[in-house]
Amino acid sequence: MTTRHTTPPTLAELHQIATAELARIPETLRRHVGSVVISVEDFPDEDTEDEMDLESPFDLLGLYRGVALPFQSVLDVRTSPDMIFLYRRPILDYWCETALDLHAVVRHVLIHEIGHHFGFSDDDMDRIERE
Repeated sequence: MTTRHTTPPTLAELHQIATAELARIPETLRRHVGSVVISVEDFPDEDTEDEMDLESPFDLLGLYRGVALPFQSVLDVRTSPDMIFLYRRPILDYWCETALDLHAVVRHVLIHEIGHHFGFSDDDMDRIERE
């Protein structure tokens, strides 16, 4: 889906795009996600910047926070849901630099954040994106 934007999408609009694209990612990956929560923020917070050792807040497009499937247990009490953080300003910057469709960029970030979390290789994620 190609959408023409004359102004940068808001946080809410990018969240709508992300929700739609999450539903479109291949089932082989989506089935591992469960009820992941998507949060769209302009930039990563300072703690995340420090933790990821970022030189610039534009260096991170997204981040998956949660417990990987191999480490989940029915005996563990989960205090927070699995979350995908999408960072609007870095995504928009990447979108402008690459001239790709914004929906494709968001889908790419979603696939990579979920895939890295579950230990998939870059080759695995490239294959999933081609499906």
